[in-house]
Amino acid sequence: MNKENDILKWFNGELSTEEIKKLYPNEDLTALEKSRFYSRQLEAPKVDAQKALADFRKRNSKKEDTKVIPLNFKSFLKIAAVLVLMLSASYFLFFNNEKSFATEIAQTEILNLPDNSEVILNAKSNLSFNKKSWKKNRLLELDGEAFFKVSKGEQFTVKTDAGDVKVLGTQFNVKERDNYFEVKCYEGLVSVTHKEKVKMINPGETFRVVNGTIVNVEKFNTKNPAWLSKESSFDKVPLWQVIDELEIQYDINISAEDIETTTMFSGSFTHTDKNIALQSVTIPLNLSYKINGNQVELYSYGSQ
Repeated sequence: MNKENDILKWFNGELSTEEIKKLYPNEDLTALEKSRFYSRQLEAPKVDAQKALADFRKRNSKKEDTKVIPLNFKSFLKIAAVLVLMLSASYFLFFNNEKSFATEIAQTEILNLPDNSEVILNAKSNLSFNKKSWKKNRLLELDGEAFFKVSKGEQFTVKTDAGDVKVLGTQFNVKERDNYFEVKCYEGLVSVTHKEKVKMINPGETFRVVNGTIVNVEKFNTKNPAWLSKESSFDKVPLWQVIDELEIQYDINISAEDIETTTMFSGSFTHTDKNIALQSVTIPLNLSYKINGNQVELYSYGSQ
């Protein structure tokens, strides 16, 4: 939103043309400069309130029939409305180049980027990029989880709140949820920047951060993330992360008040059957569950 705010400041005169050009040297401001100039030529009619009141009293005292000539505000408002539409059109044409995608709970989506790279968004995820600057800067922002098949070319960067992932051409998976950040490399070489430290990972390697701490993870030999086949797979992951994923895939709320959710879990669950999924998680941990609508309660086996 910084660019939008700066443009509005420029229109309001809070930023000079020289300042806005310094901030965005690659933007063509020609059309917007014309709109800005003409908008400043329009002024609302000025009214002398004291004189208007005196004229009203004079007419009322003489009880003369007078022809009322209203102030021509309607014409002014029409012009202002047209101008706003012109400015909005100019803005979206020249500045609003953000492309964004979002998935809901239990939904995935396949996206094709301008360079023919492919992205598959997992459930409850958001992805955005600037389509105008894409050729010069292949940069995306991700909140959630996505699998990338990157075409060879200039550097390709995925920014998340937990860290940045940079590649040239490769296949990798990025997962960024609350207190959990994970990057898996399936092909090529991946550079991960976390807290200003850079880590290079090769095919079969994983970079994982749980609650701000880097965790060592054993190598894997799969060709694609399990969730592409409607299954979530975990290798020594805290139970709370598994619970979060169950909630995302099945649109349920899970309570586990009497359960130690930091317990490590290794295994998987399907995305196609809620009961089987819950059994896949609870049985290995000697847990049980109760379902009431979209509410699920986990408890230790035999405690209820």
